[in-house]
Amino acid sequence: MLKLNTDSDESVNAFVRELYTRVDTLDVLVNNAGYMVTGVAEETPVEMGRQQFETNFWGTVRLTNALLPRFRAQKNGKIITVSSIVGLIGPPNLAYYTASKHAVQGYFKSLRFELEQFNISVSMVEPTWFKTDLAHNSALAHGNKISDYELYRKKAAAATQKGIDEAEFESAILKSVKTA
Repeated sequence: MLKLNTDSDESVNAFVRELYTRVDTLDVLVNNAGYMVTGVAEETPVEMGRQQFETNFWGTVRLTNALLPRFRAQKNGKIITVSSIVGLIGPPNLAYYTASKHAVQGYFKSLRFELEQFNISVSMVEPTWFKTDLAHNSALAHGNKISDYELYRKKAAAATQKGIDEAEFESAILKSVKTA
């Protein structure tokens, strides 16, 4: 295991240097760093949205770009990026998360065309969310509550209890590694 904070250029560069002391060939990159900010758009502070993009979008791009020179030199590799079905459908209570995942999808859809000339495949896994407690990443945790949105909050809270489990996710990633 190597330490990595995708929000930091310094951390990504240190990670890449250490990685290359341990491996000669880079076969697969699975971009899975991220988290979910929950909250009705109007209630969610813009700064929370900026941080959502810093991790989910820019962090993913930062790490991918740091590893692309090795993939290109090898003229081979696979990049599998975890996005979310939410990036396609835009449910209530997840505006910034949806926007960050939509950005990830657009970026990697374009990147796949650029990299095919180097025999580097780019694919995406778009699961629903995992069963988790999201309260610590909630706009409400920051004291912003507009009562008019209470119905949406209740529906969103109920929906987050219906996520996928780790085994389903692991299976999708392994399938992508084997086929991409």
